[in-house]
Amino acid sequence: MRHIIYYISVIVLFSSCFDLNKFPEGELSSVGAFTTVQEIEQYLNQFYETGVKVHPGYVGEAQGIAFTDLNSDNLIGNVIDTRLAGNLALSSANDLTNYTYIRNINFLINNIGNCKETGIDFEQCLGEAYYFRAWHYYQMFINYGELTWVTDVIDPIQEQMHRPRNSRIEIADSILHDLDLAIKYLHEQNNNSTMRVHKDVARALKSEVALFEGTWEKYHREKADPFYDKNITDEKIRSYLQQAADAAKEVIERNIWSISKGDPNTAYRDLFITLDLTNNPEVLWWKRYDALNNIGHSVTRYLNKGGGICGVSASLIDDYLTKQGKPFIGDERKQAKKVYGRELSPELRDPRLSQTVCLPGQPLRPNNEFVFEFPPLDGNSYFQNTTGYSMLKYVEFNTTYTPTIDGDLKSQAPAIQCRYADILLNYAEALAELDGKSYENEIKKALNPLRERVNMPEVDFDREYNTSSDYPFHQLDKYIQIVRRERRIEKALEGCRLTDILRWAAADILICGVTPTGALFTGSNLENNPFYTDDNGKYTLIYDQPSGNNLYLTGNPGDSERYIIPFNTHDFPTGWQFNLERDYLLPIKPRMLSLTNNQWKQNPGW
Repeated sequence: MRHIIYYISVIVLFSSCFDLNKFPEGELSSVGAFTTVQEIEQYLNQFYETGVKVHPGYVGEAQGIAFTDLNSDNLIGNVIDTRLAGNLALSSANDLTNYTYIRNINFLINNIGNCKETGIDFEQCLGEAYYFRAWHYYQMFINYGELTWVTDVIDPIQEQMHRPRNSRIEIADSILHDLDLAIKYLHEQNNNSTMRVHKDVARALKSEVALFEGTWEKYHREKADPFYDKNITDEKIRSYLQQAADAAKEVIERNIWSISKGDPNTAYRDLFITLDLTNNPEVLWWKRYDALNNIGHSVTRYLNKGGGICGVSASLIDDYLTKQGKPFIGDERKQAKKVYGRELSPELRDPRLSQTVCLPGQPLRPNNEFVFEFPPLDGNSYFQNTTGYSMLKYVEFNTTYTPTIDGDLKSQAPAIQCRYADILLNYAEALAELDGKSYENEIKKALNPLRERVNMPEVDFDREYNTSSDYPFHQLDKYIQIVRRERRIEKALEGCRLTDILRWAAADILICGVTPTGALFTGSNLENNPFYTDDNGKYTLIYDQPSGNNLYLTGNPGDSERYIIPFNTHDFPTGWQFNLERDYLLPIKPRMLSLTNNQWKQNPGW
C-alpha cells in the first residue's frame, strides 16, 4: 500500500507541470520506488492511456475513433478546419504536455535499477518504458519538429530549463534508438492476448517513425521550404527509408501475422466492429471497450443514422479503384454519380468503399430499425451529414447491446492501435521510395493481401497509374503514386491522413486553394428527392439563397451539375488557405520560449 500511495502522489505532482518537465516546488524521493516488477507494471499502466494512437473522441472534434480525419481532406465537418483554413493563431498554441509524460517515464528509467528482480518480466517493463518515451516524443516531433531531448529528471531549478532544441536528425535518431531498446527488451508475442506492447508493435512504430522522417526530409528539401534539417544528406534519407523497410520486414518474415479474411463484401468492415479481437491474426495491439462497466465511446450514437456532423469527401470517394483495378475517371465516373449510390457499389468499385461509406440499403441500427437510403443533408445536430457520403466504418449496426445505439459512451467498437496492414503499407512505401522499379515484385507481394481480402485484382502499376491532369499526384513516380493511394484507401478514416500530407509536403497540391466537395446534387437524383420533404410534403433543403442556407453547392444556379460543399465558403471563396511557410508545424507557446531563456526559437512563420 505504501508504494501505491507513493505512485499516486507522483502522478498527481507530474500532472501539474509541463514545459520540459519543469518540476513543481518540493522534493521527491526515489527511496523505495520500483522495488518489484509488479510495482513497475502498475506504474506503466498510466501510459496505456496516454501513449495510444486511437482513443475515444467526440463528434465535431478532429480526434478519436472515427473522427480524427476531420483535420484532413478525407472527412469534412460543417465548420472549416482551422489549420487547413490557415487560421491557426499563436495565442491558441498548446502546452507541450507530452513532456510531463516523458518526465514520468524518465523517472522510471532512472530508478528502475531499484528493482532486485530480473528476468523476462523485468525486461518487458524496461521495454515498455523505452517504447512509450519514443511514442510521446514522436507525437511532439510530428507537431513541432525540433525538440529538446531529455533523459534525466530535471530538478526544480530554473537554469536547468535553459536548453536549446535538438535538430530534427538528432530527435529522429534518438526516437529510433529508444525503439531499438524497446525491441531488445520487449516480449516476442504471437498474438495480442496480453493487450500490451511487444516487439512487433515496437518494430511497427520504428518503421513508421523512420518512414515519416525519411519522406519528410526528402519532400520538404525538394520544396526548399523552412521545415527540413539543413544538414540532411541523401545518404541519411536513404538510411531512414531503409530502417523503415527493415523494421517492417522483420515483422513480415516472422510469418505470424496475416490479413484477416472472410466474405469479401464484409470482412474489411467487420474488422472495425468486432468487439473481441483477441484471436484476430491481423491485430497486433488494440484496446477493448466494455460499456457494461462504463468504458466506451459514442461513435455509433453519432453515426447510426448517417449523420455525425461530418461526411466523407468526394476526393476520397474518387480515389478508390474500379472493380477491375483501374482509376475511376472520365465518363464512367460522371455517369455513376448521377444516381446516388451507384458509384459506391461493390459491383463497380473496390469493395472497401461500400464497407467504409454507406450504400443505400445498408442497415445502420439493429433489426433493420434504420436502413440508410439517402444522406441526411437536412439533419439536425449530430444527425446531419455534410457531403452526401455517410460513414459506415466503426458503426455497430449489428450490436445486441441496446444502449450502444443511443447512449453516450456506450459504443464498443475496438480501438485498433496497430495492425498488420500498417506494416505492409510501411514496407511497400519505403521500398517505393528507395527504388520502386527494383523492388516492384516485393511491393506487389506486400500490397496484394490487402486486395485479396476484398477480392480485388492484384496490383498492376501500369493499369492503376492515374495520369489524368486533375489527379493531384498524376506527375508522381508510378510506384509511389500507387502505394500512396493504397495507403489512403486501406487506412481511410483511421487518423493518419494529415500526417501523410505533412510528411509528403503535399499541402500545396491537396489543400491550398482546394474547396472540398461531396456528392453530385444538381444533376443527380438527390435534387428534389422526396426523401427531403417534411410531414407536410414541404421540401426541406434550402440553397441558392443569400441567407438561411443549410446546403451549399458549387457553381451557380442554372448549372447542369453542382456538387455539395460541406460548409459556408463565404470567407474562403478560393478554398482552404493552409500557410505553406508556416502551418506544416504548430506554434510554440511564447511562455515556453521564455522558460528556456529563449534557447528555444519559434517555429518558422510564427
